[in-house]
Amino acid sequence: MRVLEVENLSTHYRLGSETVYAVDNVSFSIGAGETFGLAGESGCGKTTVAKSIMRILPDNGLIAGGKIRLAGQEIVGLSEKEAKKSRWSKASMVFQYAMSAFNPVLRVGFQIAEVLQEKEGCTKDVAYEKVKKLFEEVGLEPSRIRDYPHEFSGGMRQRAIIAQALACDPKLIIADEPVTALDVVIQGKILDLLKKLKEKYDLAVLLITHDLSVIAEESDRVGIMYAGSLMEVGDAISVFKETLHPYTAKLIGAFPSVVGEKTRLEFIPGVPPDLISPPKGCKFHERCPFAKPICKVKRPRQRELDKGHIVACHFAGELDLHG
Repeated sequence: MRVLEVENLSTHYRLGSETVYAVDNVSFSIGAGETFGLAGESGCGKTTVAKSIMRILPDNGLIAGGKIRLAGQEIVGLSEKEAKKSRWSKASMVFQYAMSAFNPVLRVGFQIAEVLQEKEGCTKDVAYEKVKKLFEEVGLEPSRIRDYPHEFSGGMRQRAIIAQALACDPKLIIADEPVTALDVVIQGKILDLLKKLKEKYDLAVLLITHDLSVIAEESDRVGIMYAGSLMEVGDAISVFKETLHPYTAKLIGAFPSVVGEKTRLEFIPGVPPDLISPPKGCKFHERCPFAKPICKVKRPRQRELDKGHIVACHFAGELDLHG
């Protein structure tokens, strides 16, 4: 069952008299029990996709086109009051920067219980009992519900954020850089926890990160974003082993491997384009070593070269990306 279906999503930001084309015609879906990893350089639009799905864009943000169906409900046209009902109950979000995710002057348990009382209309006592069970679920002592955020370590705080995300039994969890600023041991434990919870509750998970090693390890399917657009989408093995887009190949080549022969790391010359005035043609053509004249003038359409493996490149399948 498709829990989330994003179709031709475009999201813009207004900056004075100018428009930032942050997300441009993005499409993907996530099924129950599936993790979809969304990767790309900082500023490519990953978090804007997440905020569009949650309908928590800032005041200058606008969903300019496309559809977002969440658990069968179209949410793009909903009023703010109607969209608020779907947050936490249909979709919830594990935000990045665990150290600042909670209000520092309120007890952690209170902040999670408040969500339950607001969304489910339960009493204070019932809400606190559920918070205790949620703490046990994520590996925290139930007695810690009365502690303040500063009394939690970074890893404990991230577990509490996950508990909050699970509070109203959502179908979709969006994890935006869920292990940022945590050491590698704690990162592994948090990612293992997310995987365990996904399998136990048959959750759909949108995992957003710039760390390809996390994406490769945790995702069933992968989307690679560049300058607001999806360059390549497919199952994780295909995207990493049978790469079709030059940008994906360069991104993978920039990450060191702990196995195999030592090789020189790749780098991508130049900088991403200005999204106020994105280039014509392929957005990657200015940095692509395989670019040809057509790439400068014609935007490549997305094509399915293999089953479920989609790429936006005029010459996909013809290039020697590993030579």
